[in-house]
Amino acid sequence: MTNELPPLPLGDLPTHSLDSHDLATPGRALVIVAHPDDAEFQCGGTLAKWASKDCIISYLVLTDGSKGTWDADRNTEALVEQRRAEQMEAARRLGAKGKVVMLGHVDGELQPTLHVRDQVAYWIRSTRPDVVLAHDPWKRYRLHPDHRNAGWLALDGIVAARDPHYFRHHGLDVHRPEFALLFEADEPDHVEDITGFVDAKVDALLAHASQFITTHSIPTNDDGSAAEAFGKRVRDHAETVGSIAGVARGEAFKILSSL
Repeated sequence: MTNELPPLPLGDLPTHSLDSHDLATPGRALVIVAHPDDAEFQCGGTLAKWASKDCIISYLVLTDGSKGTWDADRNTEALVEQRRAEQMEAARRLGAKGKVVMLGHVDGELQPTLHVRDQVAYWIRSTRPDVVLAHDPWKRYRLHPDHRNAGWLALDGIVAARDPHYFRHHGLDVHRPEFALLFEADEPDHVEDITGFVDAKVDALLAHASQFITTHSIPTNDDGSAAEAFGKRVRDHAETVGSIAGVARGEAFKILSSL
């Protein structure tokens, strides 16, 4: 038996130097994720940094988060509403001033269908981001299908949103983001320096109280020490990523340009 805590879903540590550093602060950014809390874990520091510089941050959360519990007797309808409220609060804590859109597809059953791609393309055209942040669908040995499929939907949605012959029924102008930053990346090559913004990331993650047991390793009877330990783990990961990239604290991505 071991008392070692399970790893936090912060992405693998880079195994080589990250040559690309710090995009210019975009005017608008859209983060596309599978579940409530994915954005905060994977790019919360970057979102907080950009929001502090007047970037309009919007969220597109594809599933309802209804399987985010180990309690077999949990009322899943109530859980969905709790997770929706938690996501709204987490976005607020990061300073996001754009839209927070929850598509509500069933957690664990997300598929990269044409219907969902239509929805993703619509919100890319509607929010008009300079940068899209999303799961890396090419990540090897990934267990959770929602993350993989959310990555495909984001990238396929980018292609659809930029072409006038896709989904003409939207009645919106086409839009082509300048960059995509893929988190949980299989081959990260870009770092965002989040020095000074890790505390905001931790604070936003602590808004997801429904996930304390399943993901954060914070028990219901916590006296504050487990929450403090959780924050330290998040800070340590950011420090390690930063040390690889030559900054104090960092978040790592695969950068795609010329979209």
